[in-house]
Amino acid sequence: MKYPQIFKFIQIFTCLLLLSSCVSRKEIVYFQGLEQAGERLEENIDKSLKLKSNDLLTVVVSAPEQAAAMPFNLPVMGMPEQGMTNGLMVTGRQQLQTYLIDGEGNIEFPVLGTVNVAGLTRQELQHKLKDSISEYVQDPIVNIRLVNFQVSVLGEVNRPGTFDVRDEYLTLSKALGLAGDLSIYGKRKNVLVMREDGGKKTYGYLDLTNPEIVDSPFYTLQQNDVVYVEPNGAQLQSASYNRNAGVYISIASVLISLAVLITN
Repeated sequence: MKYPQIFKFIQIFTCLLLLSSCVSRKEIVYFQGLEQAGERLEENIDKSLKLKSNDLLTVVVSAPEQAAAMPFNLPVMGMPEQGMTNGLMVTGRQQLQTYLIDGEGNIEFPVLGTVNVAGLTRQELQHKLKDSISEYVQDPIVNIRLVNFQVSVLGEVNRPGTFDVRDEYLTLSKALGLAGDLSIYGKRKNVLVMREDGGKKTYGYLDLTNPEIVDSPFYTLQQNDVVYVEPNGAQLQSASYNRNAGVYISIASVLISLAVLITN
């Protein structure tokens, strides 16, 4: 093989390599066409998180006459802990007990007894308890917090893991942000969200490049949802890539260079 032929071969190989590495904007950019979607997207976002079985709640009842509200609160637990704070020895800390929503969607509440809470939002449950407690206490204040809101983000993201959520409203895009966003090898048009609802497993696939994903019931995440980002074709191919291929390519480069020197 003469030098011009070898040089032409290298040029063609380089062009093919560059073309195969090109990725269009449509494959990468999120929420394309958002400007056309307009204000309708905001109207479709449902920020109401429904309580369900196996959720853990803390409920604190207070009132102007705090002694009257005390029967409606669980005893505060003392947690064993030892250390120094401002030069003083601290031997323990207090922690609120939690209510576990059972399989039938109920909790056992002091004085009130069995209360069905599944399917309610936190605000709806606050109003329900406040109305019931008002029969015993004047002007009660009810504060409720969901303490086991977690989501897991797996696959082609920069920081996969399970994340505790303090806010009651979590979108898919925010969850991906907690995981450090997708890696360049993540498939943006086929993100899987798996959910357990009413004892049944459900799932949905979402296209991050499409702004209309906010219409999907899986865009706003719920307790214990699992998000999986599938690897794209390039990453799948690299999984089967021979780990010695780099050595072979280096050897081939050396041989081509030697052939160029010999034929020159």
